[in-house]
Amino acid sequence: MAAGKAAGRPASLLHNERVRFTVCFLGVFVCYFYYGILQETITRGEYGQGEKTEKFRFAQTLVFIQCIINAVFARILIQVFEGSRADHTKSWLYGLCSLSYLGAMVSSNSALQYVNYPTQVLGKSCKPIPVMILGVTILRKKYPLAKYLCVLLIVSGVALFLYKPNKSSTNADEHTFGFGEILLLLSLTMDGLTGVAQDHMRVRFQTSAYHMMLNINMWSTLVLGLAVLWTGEVWEFLSFIERHPSIFSNILLFGLTSALGQTFIFMTVVYFGPLTCSIVTTTRKFFTILGSVILFGNVISSMQWVGTILVFLGLGLDAKFGKTPKKTPH
Repeated sequence: MAAGKAAGRPASLLHNERVRFTVCFLGVFVCYFYYGILQETITRGEYGQGEKTEKFRFAQTLVFIQCIINAVFARILIQVFEGSRADHTKSWLYGLCSLSYLGAMVSSNSALQYVNYPTQVLGKSCKPIPVMILGVTILRKKYPLAKYLCVLLIVSGVALFLYKPNKSSTNADEHTFGFGEILLLLSLTMDGLTGVAQDHMRVRFQTSAYHMMLNINMWSTLVLGLAVLWTGEVWEFLSFIERHPSIFSNILLFGLTSALGQTFIFMTVVYFGPLTCSIVTTTRKFFTILGSVILFGNVISSMQWVGTILVFLGLGLDAKFGKTPKKTPH
């Protein structure tokens, strides 16, 4: 009887892991799908009437508010689910992770001033590569050969699916590697460093998802708070809110969907590692667009079909052959 129970444990654990991963993936997908809609509504909408029409141009303050809501939400989750559980993670690790996270965001957004949107999308779709490379070089992590192949297939597929050539550009052939591409490389490096810091936290200190979320957002709030005060953007933002109070509800919903989405992201980081998380967040945009194609009958190009096949092939092979072997205790 005992042997039967013992034999049933691995299957039960495997089932729970799959359910947990499905919940994390769907949580990220649903939350950030709505998050994207709200972000576009806020940043691309026009406010006011007639000649007094204006646009929202307070990106730093929006991220600042987002980080505050994320931190408050994480604190509530800790109180509800973890109580008095101690967190032994070093504060400097949270600070490093926050700086690299913000650095990746700023570099990526700044790159749009120098490169076109398709180039930026291609750059962001390569996020799992630096996470894997820096994990191997800095943390001495080891992945099976199949994992490298799967990541390459997924990244290539997403890049092909999302890429849209800029047909209006007449000097596309004359474009050379410049400052915009350097910013994209910096953004990818920062993404990789964020992954390294998060991996070190979860392996060395067994940091929980909620503590990771709370502390990284608190550090981010501190850095961004100083930035918006230094530039004076926060006062312009408050004046804008006073003129257009209707935007406040969207900003609040934006913060809440961000907090829920981040909860699932940090759960993915803690339970499955930063590499898996980067694959989930990379493929999220792919599945969002693919869903719109299926639901609304939008036309899909032959290049996008090739990308779709590569993504599903990579995900399928990763599920079957891409698992990292468990380390045996010495």
